[in-house]
Amino acid sequence: MFSIAAAFGNVHGVYKPGNVTLQPERLGKHQAYAKEKLGSSSDKPIFLVMHGGSGSTDEEIQTAVKNGVMKMNIDTDTQWAYWDGLRAFEKEKHDYLQGQIGNPTGPDKPNKKNYDPRVWVRKAEEAMIERCGVSMDKLSSKDKYPAKVPEPGSLPVFGFRPKPVGPLGAVKAALHL
Repeated sequence: MFSIAAAFGNVHGVYKPGNVTLQPERLGKHQAYAKEKLGSSSDKPIFLVMHGGSGSTDEEIQTAVKNGVMKMNIDTDTQWAYWDGLRAFEKEKHDYLQGQIGNPTGPDKPNKKNYDPRVWVRKAEEAMIERCGVSMDKLSSKDKYPAKVPEPGSLPVFGFRPKPVGPLGAVKAALHL
């Protein structure tokens, strides 16, 4: 399977609403033309990619999907969501991020749990995950495909299994884990 990123007014990046004029209905005409030329029985013989989906209206996205868009790039939106999650964390914890010791709860109180990257990176990731969910809703793909969970102890990379290393590895090998 291959896909085509057909242009219909879309552009990469982010623009003020109204500065980009999308015409997703053109995609339906592309599909009809391809169906005729290919002699396809499918009404949508082309797998289309929507490059530059940031800032598109819900109606434009739905029209694009209706006309065969199978994938929409949302990199700009997810980048912003990640940053916005970090920005919100900094705003909420600002007074706890001014030094290692000392905050509104006391001059000798530690702040480690606030500036630990595992905490603020996770907040940014959670914001990005939420934004991905928004796009999944807009593209009507949420809950459409069941999650695939690999078997315990397996790696889904060409059946690759690392060699057991050290005492723990030897125990795992002996137990066939």
